[in-house]
Amino acid sequence: MLSKAQVDQFWENGFVIAENGATVEQLNELSVQLDEWIEQSRDHDKNYGKTPDGKARFDLEAGHSAEQPRLRRVANPADISEAYYEVLIDGVIPDMVADLIGPDVKFHHCKVNIKLPGMQTRVDFHQDHPYDPHTNDDMVTALLMLDEMTEGNGCPLLVPGSHRKRYSHFQDGKFTGKVDPSLNTELEQSAVPITGKPGDVCLMHTWMVHGGPPNHSNKPRRLLICDYPAADAMPLTHPMVPSIYSHKVIRGQPAKVARMIKAELEIRTQYEEDSFFELQGQATAGKS
Repeated sequence: MLSKAQVDQFWENGFVIAENGATVEQLNELSVQLDEWIEQSRDHDKNYGKTPDGKARFDLEAGHSAEQPRLRRVANPADISEAYYEVLIDGVIPDMVADLIGPDVKFHHCKVNIKLPGMQTRVDFHQDHPYDPHTNDDMVTALLMLDEMTEGNGCPLLVPGSHRKRYSHFQDGKFTGKVDPSLNTELEQSAVPITGKPGDVCLMHTWMVHGGPPNHSNKPRRLLICDYPAADAMPLTHPMVPSIYSHKVIRGQPAKVARMIKAELEIRTQYEEDSFFELQGQATAGKS
């Protein structure tokens, strides 16, 4: 699926962008389903729906209303939608991941992050591995663009080469799910915007530092995100966003042993917030 040059770019920079992560028909089905969820959110004034760990599946930004819906996240849409399952588990993206980390690939979890016009949702700089530490870090986060992504509508910002570094995600002894804010200016200066068209997919290393500003445009920015570990990467914590398909081997064969790497890892506490947006300090509908 990927060329040698793309594989080399992934390991050098910590990410690579590929085309055709989903077909036009698949993208249309994903968008239709997501539009339905946004419409349904008008009937709610606080987070709703249930995931396997009892947290809300649908996460709403403060200021959400029937007149101006602000659905900012759907947790594990593949659990409740055949269209999302088809793209993330039966589609071509896992094959791309296998080109990067080997033939044996598991599904871990997925989510849709949504920045509609007028919303203030942002993503503070962070790395994914501290949220879901494993025995090794052959793990890829796939970011599938459902809309055109531009700097104006809040595209992701990635820091090339940062997958070789480790940053604490604790402040004052508490897991906050983000890099120390005092480093934001430095990271912003090094970050590159990830732009593209619907169907493009950014394949990102689990240690890649990334974030993203709010949507300042009049166009939506919807991003489908999925985490894929190698089959022999075994979890050290309960999944942050547990799915009914968590740890399902979707390419190759199950691992008979856990592959360990030498590392010292921060182990997060199990936080109560429905999503990492609230964990990072962003207000949630229905909560003071």
